[in-house]
Amino acid sequence: MAQTQRVVVFSTPTCVHCTNVKRYLKQQGIRFKDVDVSRDSKAAAEMVRKTGQQGVPQLWINNRPVVGFDRTKIDTLLHLK
Repeated sequence: MAQTQRVVVFSTPTCVHCTNVKRYLKQQGIRFKDVDVSRDSKAAAEMVRKTGQQGVPQLWINNRPVVGFDRTKIDTLLHLK
């Protein structure tokens, strides 16, 4: 069921929490699009416009935002637990 979810991760290469959230998604078998906001200024601006937050990681799960590595919210939105 989780594979039908649309997941986008906004991250930077030096962000430890970004690495951890991507590792967690991979461990759960969740496919995701990784957007490096340090290289994509348009994506970074869109991320801030939608959430009002500049920090990463940010995830969009079926167009619903998750700011930070909030495992409980991620699991709920992906119907993992």
